[in-house]
Parts: sequence; structure tokens; C-alpha cells
Amino acid sequence: MKRRDFLKGSLQSGAAVLTGGALAPVTAEARPNLQPKEDAIGMLFDSTLCVGCKACVAKCKQVNDMPPVTESEIRAWDEARDLSGDTLNVIKTYKNGDGSTKDAENNGFAFEKRSCMHCVDPGCVSVCPVTALTQHEKTGIVSYNPDACIGCRNCMAGCPYNVPQFQYDKPFGQIMKCQMCNQKGVERIDNGLLTGCSEVCPTGATLFGTRKALLAEAKRRMELKPGDTYTYPRGDVSNPGSYHDKRVPTYKQHIWGETEAGGTNVMHISAISFDKLGLPPLGERSACSVAEGVQHSLYSYLALPAVLMAGLSYVVKRNTDEEGEGS
Repeated sequence: MKRRDFLKGSLQSGAAVLTGGALAPVTAEARPNLQPKEDAIGMLFDSTLCVGCKACVAKCKQVNDMPPVTESEIRAWDEARDLSGDTLNVIKTYKNGDGSTKDAENNGFAFEKRSCMHCVDPGCVSVCPVTALTQHEKTGIVSYNPDACIGCRNCMAGCPYNVPQFQYDKPFGQIMKCQMCNQKGVERIDNGLLTGCSEVCPTGATLFGTRKALLAEAKRRMELKPGDTYTYPRGDVSNPGSYHDKRVPTYKQHIWGETEAGGTNVMHISAISFDKLGLPPLGERSACSVAEGVQHSLYSYLALPAVLMAGLSYVVKRNTDEEGEGS
């Protein structure tokens, strides 16, 4: 085979690939945010109702068969650590000045809950290379399958709330996160029960239900007049186990999780600014909706050398066959 013929054929093959549609240039475009599931379930945390008893923390450990709260944690009850491999739900404390007034930003205090937000468009699911993290097609619950996990911990980087935690203290550690009490061996939701934290909460600060009903309840509270008395439901928002009356605080007119990063199924309301409670500043766009477009474009371009090589191989074979026939 003559070198000139080879180069000529190679150039023709490469041009055909690039201009003939075999692999047209791809522009990275963000896909739309995923939308909430029609029957999604979740929880509403009302910081103004939380009294910091941490019954939810103890119940979560009991339900998930985790080590109980330690003596050192009891001594530091108001200085809760973050989520960890053996703590899926914590209550954090906000305090300013002398901390004398509940739900006041100046010289006040408040409580904030940390657990999985069960995002509508979950980053942990998007970045997991082996689908160890999945989103239930009906409920929207984000679940973890340890048998599929390879321990890459991409999910920890992909979550804007720092929720997935790895068990660093165990030889065969797993990723741990709240699965809304409906994972293998627990299945409370499938059995018609509430999440442990919403069941045990004495004030209804953590409320269980469908996302639609919870969002409607949150909006109802936004419209209440501060100082009036409101009958707050406990347990399930659509079928409360009990109620209690409390004066309405001055709510911040924002429902965290309604739109943040595409929305979450666990939403928060408060009388304290959310940035002071430690929630990250997020826009409405889901980060993974943008990242997936970039990733897919990169994969397309990475395929270009393979396509060109296939074209060159075809040219070599064709010319070799022609020479063989002519000899």
C-alpha cells in the first residue's frame, strides 16, 4: 500500500466522520430539572415548633439499629455534631448574643434539623456510577443499596447538604444516610407507619405526609397572623394523631426545599434566616441537571478517536484487499 494512498484515504475517512454525521459536534446543554413525583412523600420541619428534645435523634438510632446516644453526646447536648456513619439525624442549635428569646435572630436561639432532604433531582443519584443510590419512582425516596456500592464516595461530593456519610471506622464501611425509614429490614412506610422521627416528635416539628399536602400546610402557615393561636397537627399531616395549640411566630416567608436545587421532599420553615441555620445558598437550578449535559458531551467527544480509528482500519483493510486482488 502506497503511503500517499493511505494518507489520502485516512483524510477522506476522517472528513467523512466529522462532516458526514457519524459524530457531529455536540453542544453541552443542561437538561430541565426533574419534577416532583406525583405521589412523592416527605416531611416538613418547622423550626419554630422544635424544642430541642432530640427524641427524633434517639428514635432514629433505635429504628435503624444504631449505637445509642453516648454519655459525651449527652453532656454536649446543645452542641450536636454533624451527620456521621452512625448518626442519620441530628438537631443543631442556633444561638445569638445571650440566647434569651426563642426564634429571635438577635439575642435568641432556635433549632434546626439535619437529615437527608430526599431531593427531587438528587445529586447523589446522578453521580453514582453503579446505581447504588436510586430514587423510588413513586415515592421519591432516595435509597442506598450497599451490595451495589463500590465505595467511590462520589455521592458525598455530589450532595449539597453533606448528607451521605461513610463508615470510616469499619473495615468494610458503607455509605449511611436517612432512607425515610423504608430500607431493607425497616420498611416502616411500606407497612403503613410514619417515619420514626415524625412519629415520636412531641410538638409536630417534624411532620410526615405527601409532598403536596406538606407544601400546602407550609403555605398555610406562611399566611397566619403572628400572635394568633394555631392548631398544629402532629404525626401525619393528612391524618394527625393529635394536635396542640401554639401562638404563631413571625415566619420567614420562604419554604426551604420548595424550589432549592430543583426542590426537595423534606422541606423546612423557620423564623430564623436559613443561612444562619446553616443551609447552603442554592438557586433553583439542579446542579446535576447541568453537570449531566457536560458529562454526556465529553463522552461523545471521547468517542471521536475510536470512531476515527475504525475509519482508518476500514481504509487499511480496503486497500489491502484491493492490492491482494490485483496481484
